[in-house]
Amino acid sequence: MILVTSPPACGKTYISKQLARNLKHVVYLDKDTLLPLSNRVFAVAGEEINRSSKFFEENIRDYEYETIVDIGVEALEYDDIVLINAPFTKEVHNEETLERFRAKLRTKGAMLVVIWVVTTPEVCHQRMIERNSERDTWKLEHWDEYIKSVDFSIPEPLKRLDAGHDLILFHNSSDAEFDESMQSILPKLEES
Repeated sequence: MILVTSPPACGKTYISKQLARNLKHVVYLDKDTLLPLSNRVFAVAGEEINRSSKFFEENIRDYEYETIVDIGVEALEYDDIVLINAPFTKEVHNEETLERFRAKLRTKGAMLVVIWVVTTPEVCHQRMIERNSERDTWKLEHWDEYIKSVDFSIPEPLKRLDAGHDLILFHNSSDAEFDESMQSILPKLEES
């Protein structure tokens, strides 16, 4: 299972789709596919759609991640590689959560590969403006507050060499970085 992860607007979706198109025997999953369901939960609860809110954190967020990982584990029954595009911002900082992922994967004889997308905050801000998505409205309107809460550094649990997963850095602050990363990473994933 490949998790393509990073803070929002680092280019995960574009990278994930390009990787999925170039890999053989891959199931592509995007956590954003769950947005209509999550937005319905906001509406039924009479809450503003704010994916940075306490309501989202307490009632929606973790269930989205649990669901997309479970769908991915199930998909491993039918193909060799599952690639999940999602921020996993909390999960990749928590060793216990990563171990739960690895334990689920071991039941399928699979391993975990994490691709951390390295991008500057300035590039992310510009990408959020350009994609003009409802999910970013609060973030853009409260940029200074939001960006203080985002950690762009490589999470410590991912850096450990003995962690039981592979870590691949995908640099994506420019077209040249994207091209170089894609050329070097695809062969590594195909070997795995």
